[in-house]
Amino acid sequence: MKEAVKPGRKTLKRIVPPDDLTDRLEHSTVFDGPIIVLAKAVRQRVRPGALRDFLHGVPTGKPLHPPFANFTLGCWMATAVLDLAHGDGRATRTLLAAGIGGALPTAAAGIVDWSSLHREQQRVGFVHALSNVTALGMYTASLLLRLAGRERAGRITGFMGLTAATVGGYLGGHMAYRQAAGANHAESVAHLVPLGWHDMGQIKNLPDGRPVTRRLGYIDLFVLRRGTQVIVLADHCSHLAGPLHQGKITMLNGEVCVTCPWHGSTFRLADGSVAHGPATAPQPTFETRVSEDGMIQVRPALP
Repeated sequence: MKEAVKPGRKTLKRIVPPDDLTDRLEHSTVFDGPIIVLAKAVRQRVRPGALRDFLHGVPTGKPLHPPFANFTLGCWMATAVLDLAHGDGRATRTLLAAGIGGALPTAAAGIVDWSSLHREQQRVGFVHALSNVTALGMYTASLLLRLAGRERAGRITGFMGLTAATVGGYLGGHMAYRQAAGANHAESVAHLVPLGWHDMGQIKNLPDGRPVTRRLGYIDLFVLRRGTQVIVLADHCSHLAGPLHQGKITMLNGEVCVTCPWHGSTFRLADGSVAHGPATAPQPTFETRVSEDGMIQVRPALP
């Protein structure tokens, strides 16, 4: 005999966990057309340089978008608390206005970061942006309604904005923690390479002036020989793990740099520091020495 199916069981099976929805969103091609056009337009409009580096967060060494987003969402969350507590109307309007004002630089930093992500990340980020634009529109309407004396309608519209902002925040968290957008992809190097010197091979086997990759334990290294000098960095770019050994060697303000072939992050070979974003974290570097018999030895450079 077949087991009887309880009435509520089919209903429970139809419930799709949020992770399944975001996984489907990552692989959906519905928005690829506008994503390609918008990302290209942003890259063309905001060229590599001081403004783009600032919006990425290169000067501070941390992405700029998350703290801006925390400020904006914090103002809007505080607005909801005041509304629930029937707090002072002037304070509520001030917080609303501050959140709306903070949304503009938040969006500017976010869209510049988004334009340099992988397609799966961009798909989630596109819906994240749509949710936040909806929230911004709702909160702007809420402020206008309150200024017109329609407090009840303003509170209702504000809660609608908070719902949209919550969806946007969830998708932003998915990008940051599940898809590792904005994370330092080279951070684990320090934990995978033991201290001390390690043999890497004969210097005579390295081409002069052309970067190559070599394996050291669990990690890949970027290796560049320049005469008798050997420069070694972690090979996976700290932005999104692009292969630096396939990048271009350039001179920037008198310093030798390498540019990642994936998204254009540029690192100084002398110390691995970021010359241009989208990367904000420096590239791990290694000290090198050459023994009398031509063996190259490397060890992780101390901070």
